[in-house]
Amino acid sequence: MKLAVVGGGSTYTPELIDGFARLRDALPLEELVLVDPAADRLELVGGLARRIFAKQGHPGTISWTDDLDAGVDGADAVLLQLRVGGQAARNQDETWPLECGCVGQETTGAGGLAKALRTVPVVLDIAERVRRRNPDAWIVDFTNPVGIVTRALLTAGHRAVGLCNVAIGFQRKFARLLGVEPGEVTLEHIGLNHLTWERSVRIGGTDGEDVLPKLLAEHGGAIADDLRMPRTLVERLGVVPSYYLRYYYQHDAVVRELRSKPSRAAEVAAIERELLEMYGDPALDEKPELLGKRGGAFYSEAAVDLTSSLLRDTGEVRIVNTLNQGTLPFLPDDAVIEVPASVDAQGAKPLPARPLEPLFAGLVANVTAYEHLALEAALKGGRERVFQALLSHPLIGQIEYAEKLTDDLIAHNREHLAWA
Repeated sequence: MKLAVVGGGSTYTPELIDGFARLRDALPLEELVLVDPAADRLELVGGLARRIFAKQGHPGTISWTDDLDAGVDGADAVLLQLRVGGQAARNQDETWPLECGCVGQETTGAGGLAKALRTVPVVLDIAERVRRRNPDAWIVDFTNPVGIVTRALLTAGHRAVGLCNVAIGFQRKFARLLGVEPGEVTLEHIGLNHLTWERSVRIGGTDGEDVLPKLLAEHGGAIADDLRMPRTLVERLGVVPSYYLRYYYQHDAVVRELRSKPSRAAEVAAIERELLEMYGDPALDEKPELLGKRGGAFYSEAAVDLTSSLLRDTGEVRIVNTLNQGTLPFLPDDAVIEVPASVDAQGAKPLPARPLEPLFAGLVANVTAYEHLALEAALKGGRERVFQALLSHPLIGQIEYAEKLTDDLIAHNREHLAWA
């Protein structure tokens, strides 16, 4: 079994390698190739990756290359974890929207659209080259904004499934609070990527007891603190929203907060510099504790679970990003949703879902419409398409803001937009 990681020079990668080493029985890799245009980072990350495998006794081989075609050749699955423009572009995404009083963030709002416009053409080019080398290879997309990128891949006919670590993070958190093993916890996770809610938390499978009311009663304060939302809001909703709902439910407060401190991109860039220096230490043979501050908790476990289900045809239920196909009847079939799905060698098939409450369905429908327009702008370009996507977004929605943000987005991303 061969797996290629495109964006393998990322400082995230040792987290992924650690998971592959620990969970080798679930995903018995024989060959792993890290692909990245940044040869200097590849050397550091690849060297640490080999040392992690060696320390944990993994028999698979690890290599790295800046040649995409050679790296993905013969791969059974290709995992995408790209950041077009790096942390510098992310820093822009997180700052210029604040000038209009709008949230600056890399996956939602104007910053999220900027990232989508930069990313979709690059990902589609990679996917087409993967298809030419191996048409049966699966693409696992961890590249943000995952919903829009996955929709682009599926619309173009690629064998792709989107992955996010929010659900597995909640599963692990709830298991810890309940004093049970993570595998005993089943989430009723529903919505869009970075726009989801946990509507039930069951112990012992889908027919098990729903312990969400108990969780909120006994641990509501701790859960709300982690979300950085008021406990009263979580209790009134009766569900656990993802952290990203904070950008919608507390937009103006978040803007004030973001204006008062350095961007997350600046923080991550500093962490990355320190991590890369650590990765160059030939004595380091495990992922460093500092990596936990980089983000992406439990990413490796989620990636192993999903890839194993695809390549080993298990039919196990995983929480993924895939086509709606009637699961949420108020959305188009070709919308990409984030829900539990049965995953096997044919792909991901969403499980039936209860009707979504109007309080959540309205926001889901609105953001889905935005994602449709965002993908149109990413595929076809043009100022008017960018404007329409921004105008449709629930965090923007005003002509004056959409006009200025359109000009700012294009100005800050001109080098990445072929049509600009």
